[in-house]
Amino acid sequence: METTRQNKIARLIQKDLSNIFQAQTRQTRNLLVSVSVVRISPDLSVAKAYLSVFPSSRAEEVLKNVNDHAAEIRFELGKLERHQLRIIPELKFFLDDSLDYVEKIDELLKEK
Repeated sequence: METTRQNKIARLIQKDLSNIFQAQTRQTRNLLVSVSVVRISPDLSVAKAYLSVFPSSRAEEVLKNVNDHAAEIRFELGKLERHQLRIIPELKFFLDDSLDYVEKIDELLKEK
């Protein structure tokens, strides 16, 4: 069960990460990266961000690139949230494959 503070910080991080990824992917055509959910640890030291990538064929490549540049992303996040948070949490990124899962279920249901 997440506390109210964890939820507020998670929403703030999600919004700012979305802005960072939107600015970064603006230069690349045919790529959309969105932050579907952020979960933050009870001690507010680690934030797990789940990314949704379109097209999904480039998801692994994008996730590897994001994880390689996690320190720079954390720095950018720190510049945006310096007045709200005293310590910027460590960022861990994961793929959110829920949309692919929904598509697969829809295809299976249409077959029957």
